[in-house]
Amino acid sequence: MTARKLAFEELQEGRVFHLPETRVTAEEIAAFSSQFDPEPSHPDEEAEPGNALSAAGSGWHAGALFMRMFCEAILLDSTSQGSPGITEMRWNAPVRAGDTLSGHITVLSRRILKSRPGLGLVIFRHVVKNQRGETVMECDNPVFFGLRHPRDDA
Repeated sequence: MTARKLAFEELQEGRVFHLPETRVTAEEIAAFSSQFDPEPSHPDEEAEPGNALSAAGSGWHAGALFMRMFCEAILLDSTSQGSPGITEMRWNAPVRAGDTLSGHITVLSRRILKSRPGLGLVIFRHVVKNQRGETVMECDNPVFFGLRHPRDDA
């Protein structure tokens, strides 16, 4: 018997999910920066000491790491039907090699779509922290979820 997938009905306002921990390595930061965000401000072993961002990974890398954590926490075993985008994203502190990221997801609001009564829209707030408890990233986004019991009267 397969496990029951998380559906719209289980995503009540105020519900909190914990993100699994992920450790950030220098190799991952360098690989991501080299391929996707080769700005000169990202890791550089020869950068001058005191350059605050010389050892920091790309904010987009932090976003990609978060997305994997979100998938593991909720999306991979859910009725998720994708997202129309991100309404807000903030990189509050740099992510560095050796950091361990964790955090939580809170359901802010939800509604069933009038045009598609078998589908609901859930608005999440995501908070990612490092091992020192510093918030490194915050993000709000809507995600579509299938209903376990679609309504015919909506």
